[in-house]
Amino acid sequence: MTGRRGAESGRVSLFLAVAMTGVLAIVSLAYDGAGQLRTLQRADNLAAEAARSGGQMIDRASAIEGGPSRIDQDAARVAVAGYLSAAGGVGGHEVDFPVVGTETRIRVRVRITYRRDLLGLFGAQKTATVTGEATARALTAPPP
Repeated sequence: MTGRRGAESGRVSLFLAVAMTGVLAIVSLAYDGAGQLRTLQRADNLAAEAARSGGQMIDRASAIEGGPSRIDQDAARVAVAGYLSAAGGVGGHEVDFPVVGTETRIRVRVRITYRRDLLGLFGAQKTATVTGEATARALTAPPP
């Protein structure tokens, strides 16, 4: 009995090696999946805040004359770029101005790249690009 125990010392069973690989894969999926979801939430939040900052850039001449509040598209693009630059870590963005009814809105799409730390060990892509999108509109104050 003692001789047999000495012959097996230092060996790892095949079952244990496979089980540990499976556990590591599940932990990797959970860790990198949660990280990618956080990055997606950040992209949505950045897009929403950038759209709000762009939506505040109204055409002042029209507003002063008592006309409807319209978004100044050039100023809005500058405001969005400035906000996203200050926020840092943004891979890229797009700004467009869809027309809904008679109102022009601002839509911002933000792309952020997430680096997969653990899933890359299992041959998955090392990075994933997530996109957040938000739309804002210029609001007018109701008449007094």
